Amino acid sequence: MEIITGAMTALITPFKNGKVDGEKYEQLIKRQIAQGMDAVVPVGTTGESATLSHDEHRECIEIAVATCKGTDVKVLAGAGSNATHEATGIAQHAQKVGAHGLLSVTPYYNKPSQEGLYQHYKAIAQSVEIPVMLYNVPGRTGVDLSANTAIRLYDDVENIYAIKEATGSLERAIEINSQRPDMCVISGDDAIDFPMLANGGKGIISVTSNLLPNLKSKLVHSVFEEDYGTAKAINNDLYKLNNTLFVEANPIPIKAIMYLAGLLDTLEYRLPLTAPSAETMKKLEEVLKNYEVIK
Repeated sequence: MEIITGAMTALITPFKNGKVDGEKYEQLIKRQIAQGMDAVVPVGTTGESATLSHDEHRECIEIAVATCKGTDVKVLAGAGSNATHEATGIAQHAQKVGAHGLLSVTPYYNKPSQEGLYQHYKAIAQSVEIPVMLYNVPGRTGVDLSANTAIRLYDDVENIYAIKEATGSLERAIEINSQRPDMCVISGDDAIDFPMLANGGKGIISVTSNLLPNLKSKLVHSVFEEDYGTAKAINNDLYKLNNTLFVEANPIPIKAIMYLAGLLDTLEYRLPLTAPSAETMKKLEEVLKNYEVIK
């Protein structure tokens, strides 16, 4: 099983006239490839997966796979749902069309028990052969996948190899890593990427890298090369941007700043997400002045 680690981008989903803009999506992925990212993650939280139809979800995965074909960049396809059978169906389709692995968010709204989470992930992972990364983001889903349950899944299910930890807690990451050093802990919070990596993390799944893949890939690869000074400097330099990108619910700010930077032709969201406030747009315009965006 080829595991997927390193610098990864949680891709936004571009819309045009209310539909997925496949041409722009391909362009954005090619930019990620050109600027050193190791993997792309279509249709995760940042990709507005909760508001995409099943056909659109599958379309985004297929575009990502086709665009990355023939390159070294992997596709870690979003395959999450609050219904296990739906997540399993997405996972099987992702494997069928050539995704290299899966990222599966904890089932939102239902508030399952830890046993329910265990059975949910076990069913998804056992329905495919490609590697599976757990995704814990309790601030979004309302449910927290405990370290003990994550470790139990890692021990019991052969193709569960990693967890994207987006609790914002270094202690949680260390709790897992200290007990299972071979389990890949992936940073899901841009602001703490460097300390996560320095404490044994095996990669990042970044929102900020939609805008600045060159810097986020350099940050990760610098840590892997034990150039901690460079990595820390990049992390510090990006702090103001990372902070501003979450003043409203993700992916509202990241799509807006990409529009301001000329990376998106249209600024569209799916309801119930709406365009950012005038105040947020002003903050994004100001913070963008501090960075060079390579197109």
